[in-house]
Amino acid sequence: MNITKGGLVLFSANSNSSCTELSRRIAERLGVEMGKVQVYQEPNRETRVQIQESVRGKDVFIIQTVSKDVNTTIMELLIMVYACKTSCAKSIIGVIPYFPYSKQCKMRKRGSIVSKLLASMMCKAGLTHLITMDLHQKEIQGFFNIPVDNLRASPFLLQYIQEEIPDYRNAVIVAKSPASAKRAQSFAERLRLGIAVIHGEAQDAESDLVDGRHSPPTAKSVAAIHPSLEIPMLIPKEKPPITVVGDVGGRIAIIVDDIIDDVDSFLAAAETLKERGAYKIFVMATHGLLSSDAPRLIEESAIDEVVVTNTIPHEIQKLQCPKIKTVDISMILSEAIRRIHNGESMSYLFRNIGLDD
Repeated sequence: MNITKGGLVLFSANSNSSCTELSRRIAERLGVEMGKVQVYQEPNRETRVQIQESVRGKDVFIIQTVSKDVNTTIMELLIMVYACKTSCAKSIIGVIPYFPYSKQCKMRKRGSIVSKLLASMMCKAGLTHLITMDLHQKEIQGFFNIPVDNLRASPFLLQYIQEEIPDYRNAVIVAKSPASAKRAQSFAERLRLGIAVIHGEAQDAESDLVDGRHSPPTAKSVAAIHPSLEIPMLIPKEKPPITVVGDVGGRIAIIVDDIIDDVDSFLAAAETLKERGAYKIFVMATHGLLSSDAPRLIEESAIDEVVVTNTIPHEIQKLQCPKIKTVDISMILSEAIRRIHNGESMSYLFRNIGLDD
Protein backbone atom coordinates (compact mmCIF):
# COMPACT_ATOMS: atom_id res chain seq x y z
CA MET A 1 0.00 0.00 0.00
CA ASN A 2 1.39 3.40 -0.97
CA ILE A 3 1.47 5.64 2.12
CA THR A 4 2.89 8.73 0.37
CA LYS A 5 1.47 11.37 -1.91
CA GLY A 6 2.28 11.21 -5.61
CA GLY A 7 5.41 12.72 -7.10
CA LEU A 8 7.97 10.71 -5.12
CA VAL A 9 10.82 8.89 -6.84
CA LEU A 10 13.17 6.59 -4.93
CA PHE A 11 16.57 5.77 -6.42
CA SER A 12 19.46 3.63 -5.23
CA ALA A 13 22.78 5.15 -6.27
CA ASN A 14 24.81 1.97 -5.75
CA SER A 15 26.29 0.04 -8.63
CA ASN A 16 27.10 -2.75 -6.12
CA SER A 17 24.07 -5.02 -5.77
CA SER A 18 24.98 -5.95 -2.18
CA CYS A 19 24.46 -2.31 -1.20
CA THR A 20 20.88 -2.06 -2.48
CA GLU A 21 19.24 -4.21 0.23
CA LEU A 22 18.50 -1.20 2.45
CA SER A 23 16.92 0.63 -0.51
CA ARG A 24 14.61 -2.33 -1.17
CA ARG A 25 13.54 -2.45 2.48
CA ILE A 26 12.73 1.28 2.49
CA ALA A 27 10.74 0.98 -0.76
CA GLU A 28 8.71 -1.90 0.67
CA ARG A 29 7.85 0.09 3.79
CA LEU A 30 6.79 3.08 1.70
CA GLY A 31 4.81 0.94 -0.72
CA VAL A 32 6.57 2.34 -3.80
CA GLU A 33 8.63 0.85 -6.59
CA MET A 34 12.32 1.62 -6.89
CA GLY A 35 13.04 4.19 -9.60
CA LYS A 36 14.53 2.95 -12.86
CA VAL A 37 18.19 3.88 -13.11
CA GLN A 38 21.42 2.33 -14.32
CA VAL A 39 24.61 2.92 -12.36
CA TYR A 40 27.72 1.18 -13.61
CA GLN A 41 31.46 1.49 -14.13
CA GLU A 42 32.97 1.98 -17.59
CA PRO A 43 36.01 -0.16 -18.51
CA ASN A 44 38.18 2.88 -17.72
CA ARG A 45 36.60 3.02 -14.18
CA GLU A 46 34.53 6.12 -14.93
CA THR A 47 31.06 6.10 -13.32
CA ARG A 48 28.08 6.22 -15.66
CA VAL A 49 24.52 7.06 -14.50
CA GLN A 50 21.48 6.69 -16.76
CA ILE A 51 18.12 7.77 -15.29
CA GLN A 52 15.42 5.86 -17.14
CA GLU A 53 12.26 7.69 -16.09
CA SER A 54 11.07 11.28 -15.81
CA VAL A 55 11.86 13.13 -12.58
CA ARG A 56 10.64 16.58 -13.73
CA GLY A 57 8.85 18.38 -10.90
CA LYS A 58 9.19 15.41 -8.51
CA ASP A 59 10.74 14.85 -5.07
CA VAL A 60 13.71 12.58 -5.69
CA PHE A 61 15.19 10.59 -2.81
CA ILE A 62 18.60 9.07 -3.53
CA ILE A 63 19.65 6.31 -1.13
CA GLN A 64 23.39 5.68 -0.97
CA THR A 65 25.01 3.17 1.34
CA VAL A 66 28.77 3.18 1.53
CA SER A 67 30.63 0.23 0.02
CA LYS A 68 34.28 -0.67 0.54
CA ASP A 69 35.14 1.50 -2.47
CA VAL A 70 34.12 4.70 -0.72
CA ASN A 71 35.37 7.10 -3.40
CA THR A 72 33.37 5.35 -6.13
CA THR A 73 30.36 5.52 -3.82
CA ILE A 74 30.75 9.28 -3.53
CA MET A 75 31.07 9.77 -7.28
CA GLU A 76 27.97 7.65 -7.91
CA LEU A 77 26.00 9.88 -5.56
CA LEU A 78 27.32 13.19 -6.96
CA ILE A 79 26.72 12.19 -10.58
CA MET A 80 23.19 10.98 -9.85
CA VAL A 81 22.35 14.15 -7.91
CA TYR A 82 23.61 16.29 -10.78
CA ALA A 83 21.70 14.17 -13.31
CA CYS A 84 18.46 14.75 -11.37
CA LYS A 85 19.21 18.47 -11.10
CA THR A 86 19.69 18.83 -14.87
CA SER A 87 16.50 16.77 -15.38
CA CYS A 88 14.49 19.45 -13.50
CA ALA A 89 13.66 17.52 -10.32
CA LYS A 90 11.69 19.63 -7.83
CA SER A 91 13.89 18.59 -4.89
CA ILE A 92 16.77 16.16 -4.45
CA ILE A 93 17.12 14.58 -1.02
CA GLY A 94 20.14 12.45 -0.21
CA VAL A 95 19.57 9.52 2.17
CA ILE A 96 23.09 8.68 3.35
CA PRO A 97 22.84 6.65 6.59
CA TYR A 98 26.62 6.64 7.07
CA PHE A 99 28.28 9.89 6.02
CA PRO A 100 31.72 9.01 4.59
CA TYR A 101 34.87 10.83 5.71
CA SER A 102 33.02 11.87 8.88
CA LYS A 103 36.10 11.16 11.02
CA GLN A 104 38.02 13.77 9.02
CA CYS A 105 36.01 16.65 10.44
CA LYS A 106 38.84 18.41 12.28
CA MET A 107 42.06 20.02 11.15
CA ARG A 108 45.03 17.67 11.59
CA LYS A 109 48.32 19.54 11.37
CA ARG A 110 48.68 20.33 7.64
CA GLY A 111 45.79 18.13 6.57
CA SER A 112 42.31 19.24 5.62
CA ILE A 113 38.71 19.00 6.81
CA VAL A 114 37.55 16.50 4.20
CA SER A 115 33.97 16.23 5.44
CA LYS A 116 33.57 19.97 4.80
CA LEU A 117 34.85 19.46 1.23
CA LEU A 118 32.42 16.58 0.72
CA ALA A 119 29.50 18.66 2.05
CA SER A 120 30.36 21.47 -0.36
CA MET A 121 30.54 19.03 -3.29
CA MET A 122 27.12 17.59 -2.47
CA CYS A 123 25.52 21.02 -2.23
CA LYS A 124 27.18 22.16 -5.44
CA ALA A 125 25.98 19.03 -7.28
CA GLY A 126 22.39 19.97 -6.43
CA LEU A 127 21.42 18.27 -3.17
CA THR A 128 18.60 20.20 -1.44
CA HIS A 129 18.25 18.15 1.77
CA LEU A 130 20.22 15.45 3.58
CA ILE A 131 19.01 12.59 5.76
CA THR A 132 21.78 10.83 7.67
CA MET A 133 22.24 8.93 10.92
CA ASP A 134 24.51 9.36 13.94
CA LEU A 135 27.12 11.70 12.47
CA HIS A 136 30.53 11.16 14.03
CA GLN A 137 30.38 14.78 15.20
CA LYS A 138 27.07 16.65 15.22
CA GLU A 139 28.87 19.83 14.16
CA ILE A 140 29.26 18.34 10.65
CA GLN A 141 25.70 19.57 10.04
CA GLY A 142 27.14 23.09 9.98
CA PHE A 143 29.27 22.23 6.93
CA PHE A 144 26.10 22.16 4.79
CA ASN A 145 24.07 25.14 3.58
CA ILE A 146 21.00 22.88 3.18
CA PRO A 147 18.75 21.26 5.83
CA VAL A 148 20.26 18.18 7.52
CA ASP A 149 18.30 15.63 9.53
CA ASN A 150 20.69 13.65 11.73
CA LEU A 151 18.56 10.70 12.84
CA ARG A 152 19.44 8.44 15.80
CA ALA A 153 19.85 4.69 15.85
CA SER A 154 19.94 4.48 19.66
CA PRO A 155 16.19 3.61 20.07
CA PHE A 156 16.74 0.47 17.97
CA LEU A 157 19.90 -0.50 19.86
CA LEU A 158 18.20 0.12 23.22
CA GLN A 159 15.30 -2.06 22.11
CA TYR A 160 17.76 -4.81 21.14
CA ILE A 161 19.35 -4.68 24.60
CA GLN A 162 15.97 -4.96 26.32
CA GLU A 163 14.65 -7.76 24.11
CA GLU A 164 17.73 -9.83 23.22
CA ILE A 165 19.87 -9.66 26.39
CA PRO A 166 17.82 -11.58 29.00
CA ASP A 167 19.77 -10.42 32.06
CA TYR A 168 20.38 -6.85 30.89
CA ARG A 169 19.43 -5.47 34.32
CA ASN A 170 22.74 -6.90 35.50
CA ALA A 171 24.61 -4.99 32.81
CA VAL A 172 26.83 -1.93 32.89
CA ILE A 173 27.29 0.45 29.94
CA VAL A 174 30.96 0.92 29.09
CA ALA A 175 32.79 3.74 27.32
CA LYS A 176 36.04 2.37 25.89
CA SER A 177 37.58 5.84 26.24
CA PRO A 178 36.60 9.12 27.92
CA ALA A 179 35.73 10.49 24.46
CA SER A 180 32.73 8.14 24.20
CA ALA A 181 31.56 8.66 27.79
CA LYS A 182 28.72 10.98 26.76
CA ARG A 183 27.17 8.33 24.51
CA ALA A 184 27.56 5.69 27.24
CA GLN A 185 25.92 8.02 29.75
CA SER A 186 22.94 8.50 27.42
CA PHE A 187 22.44 4.71 27.10
CA ALA A 188 22.90 4.16 30.84
CA GLU A 189 20.36 6.82 31.84
CA ARG A 190 17.73 5.47 29.45
CA LEU A 191 18.19 1.87 30.62
CA ARG A 192 18.62 2.88 34.30
CA LEU A 193 21.99 1.10 34.42
CA GLY A 194 25.43 1.92 35.77
CA ILE A 195 28.28 3.27 33.68
CA ALA A 196 31.99 2.44 33.49
CA VAL A 197 34.75 4.28 31.64
CA ILE A 198 38.06 2.79 30.54
CA HIS A 199 40.86 5.31 30.94
CA GLY A 200 44.55 5.10 30.15
CA GLU A 201 44.54 3.53 26.70
CA ALA A 202 47.10 4.23 24.00
CA GLN A 203 46.90 7.76 22.58
CA ASP A 204 43.59 8.25 20.78
CA ALA A 205 43.80 9.29 17.14
CA GLU A 206 41.44 12.19 17.75
CA SER A 207 43.22 13.74 20.71
CA ASP A 208 44.44 17.31 20.82
CA LEU A 209 48.02 16.15 20.29
CA VAL A 210 47.34 15.67 16.59
CA ASP A 211 45.08 18.69 16.25
CA GLY A 212 46.17 21.42 13.87
CA ARG A 213 46.56 23.86 16.74
CA HIS A 214 49.90 22.19 17.52
CA SER A 215 51.19 22.93 14.04
CA PRO A 216 52.68 26.48 14.47
CA PRO A 217 56.45 26.88 14.92
CA THR A 218 58.19 25.59 18.03
CA ALA A 219 59.59 27.82 20.75
CA LYS A 220 63.10 27.73 19.26
CA SER A 221 62.07 29.18 15.92
CA VAL A 222 59.96 31.84 17.64
CA ALA A 223 62.85 32.79 19.89
CA ALA A 224 65.06 33.14 16.84
CA ILE A 225 62.62 35.67 15.41
CA HIS A 226 62.26 37.64 18.62
CA PRO A 227 64.74 36.67 21.39
CA SER A 228 62.82 38.53 24.10
CA LEU A 229 59.57 36.69 23.38
CA GLU A 230 59.02 33.62 25.57
CA ILE A 231 55.92 31.56 24.82
CA PRO A 232 55.13 28.97 27.50
CA MET A 233 55.23 25.43 26.15
CA LEU A 234 52.21 23.17 26.55
CA ILE A 235 53.02 20.26 28.85
CA PRO A 236 52.68 17.01 26.86
CA LYS A 237 49.99 14.55 27.91
CA GLU A 238 50.95 11.31 29.58
CA LYS A 239 48.24 8.72 30.01
CA PRO A 240 48.17 6.72 33.25
CA PRO A 241 48.07 2.90 33.32
CA ILE A 242 44.77 1.44 32.12
CA THR A 243 42.06 1.78 34.73
CA VAL A 244 38.34 1.08 34.71
CA VAL A 245 36.29 3.75 36.46
CA GLY A 246 33.23 1.84 37.63
CA ASP A 247 32.44 -1.69 38.79
CA VAL A 248 32.14 -4.40 36.10
CA GLY A 249 32.84 -7.46 38.30
CA GLY A 250 30.21 -10.18 37.78
CA ARG A 251 28.32 -7.97 35.31
CA ILE A 252 27.47 -7.92 31.61
CA ALA A 253 29.57 -5.23 29.92
CA ILE A 254 28.00 -3.39 26.96
CA ILE A 255 30.51 -1.22 25.08
CA VAL A 256 28.79 1.50 23.02
CA ASP A 257 30.20 3.67 20.25
CA ASP A 258 29.08 5.21 16.95
CA ILE A 259 31.52 3.45 14.55
CA ILE A 260 33.30 0.12 14.71
CA ASP A 261 35.95 -0.11 12.01
CA ASP A 262 39.44 -0.99 13.21
CA VAL A 263 38.58 -3.27 16.14
CA ASP A 264 41.89 -3.16 18.04
CA SER A 265 40.63 -0.69 20.64
CA PHE A 266 37.46 -2.76 21.18
CA LEU A 267 39.49 -5.96 21.62
CA ALA A 268 41.78 -4.25 24.14
CA ALA A 269 38.74 -2.93 26.02
CA ALA A 270 37.18 -6.41 26.06
CA GLU A 271 40.36 -7.94 27.49
CA THR A 272 40.50 -5.27 30.19
CA LEU A 273 36.86 -5.86 31.12
CA LYS A 274 37.41 -9.65 31.30
CA GLU A 275 40.35 -9.10 33.65
CA ARG A 276 38.11 -6.92 35.84
CA GLY A 277 35.49 -9.68 36.14
CA ALA A 278 32.90 -9.00 33.42
CA TYR A 279 31.39 -12.37 32.43
CA LYS A 280 29.82 -11.33 29.11
CA ILE A 281 30.82 -8.56 26.70
CA PHE A 282 28.69 -6.94 24.01
CA VAL A 283 29.75 -4.23 21.56
CA MET A 284 27.09 -1.93 20.10
CA ALA A 285 27.63 0.62 17.34
CA THR A 286 25.53 2.35 14.71
CA HIS A 287 27.92 1.95 11.79
CA GLY A 288 29.68 -1.39 11.29
CA LEU A 289 32.48 -0.76 8.80
CA LEU A 290 34.38 -3.83 10.07
CA SER A 291 37.34 -3.35 7.77
CA SER A 292 40.14 -5.78 6.87
CA ASP A 293 40.50 -8.62 9.42
CA ALA A 294 37.85 -7.31 11.83
CA PRO A 295 35.52 -10.36 11.56
CA ARG A 296 38.34 -12.84 12.26
CA LEU A 297 39.68 -10.78 15.17
CA ILE A 298 36.20 -10.48 16.70
CA GLU A 299 35.62 -14.24 16.34
CA GLU A 300 38.87 -14.99 18.19
CA SER A 301 38.37 -12.34 20.88
CA ALA A 302 36.69 -12.21 24.30
CA ILE A 303 33.74 -10.31 22.77
CA ASP A 304 30.53 -12.36 22.87
CA GLU A 305 28.48 -10.34 20.39
CA VAL A 306 28.82 -7.29 18.12
CA VAL A 307 25.56 -5.51 17.30
CA VAL A 308 25.47 -2.99 14.45
CA THR A 309 22.75 -1.50 12.24
CA ASN A 310 22.39 -1.95 8.49
CA THR A 311 23.51 1.59 7.62
CA ILE A 312 26.42 -0.18 5.93
CA PRO A 313 26.11 -3.60 4.23
CA HIS A 314 28.12 -6.28 6.06
CA GLU A 315 26.65 -9.60 4.96
CA ILE A 316 30.09 -10.96 4.03
CA GLN A 317 31.46 -10.09 7.48
CA LYS A 318 28.50 -11.89 9.11
CA LEU A 319 29.33 -15.05 7.19
CA GLN A 320 32.90 -14.83 8.48
CA CYS A 321 31.87 -14.14 12.07
CA PRO A 322 28.59 -15.43 13.59
CA LYS A 323 29.06 -13.04 16.53
CA ILE A 324 28.01 -10.08 14.34
CA LYS A 325 24.28 -9.27 14.59
CA THR A 326 22.27 -6.70 12.62
CA VAL A 327 19.53 -4.29 13.67
CA ASP A 328 17.32 -2.96 10.87
CA ILE A 329 16.84 0.83 10.81
CA SER A 330 14.91 1.05 7.52
CA MET A 331 11.77 1.93 9.51
CA ILE A 332 13.02 5.33 10.68
CA LEU A 333 14.55 6.18 7.29
CA SER A 334 11.31 5.38 5.45
CA GLU A 335 9.31 7.44 7.95
CA ALA A 336 11.69 10.38 7.48
CA ILE A 337 11.26 10.14 3.70
CA ARG A 338 7.47 9.98 4.05
CA ARG A 339 7.33 12.99 6.35
CA ILE A 340 9.60 15.14 4.19
CA HIS A 341 7.70 14.29 1.02
CA ASN A 342 4.30 14.97 2.64
CA GLY A 343 5.50 18.19 4.28
CA GLU A 344 4.99 16.87 7.82
CA SER A 345 6.98 17.78 10.92
CA MET A 346 10.13 15.77 11.67
CA SER A 347 10.01 16.47 15.40
CA TYR A 348 8.30 13.13 16.10
CA LEU A 349 11.51 11.34 15.06
CA PHE A 350 13.55 13.40 17.52
CA ARG A 351 11.36 13.14 20.60
CA ASN A 352 13.18 12.63 23.93
CA ILE A 353 16.51 13.50 22.30
CA GLY A 354 18.44 16.10 24.32
CA LEU A 355 21.13 18.52 23.23
CA ASP A 356 23.86 16.17 24.53
CA ASP A 357 22.58 13.07 22.69
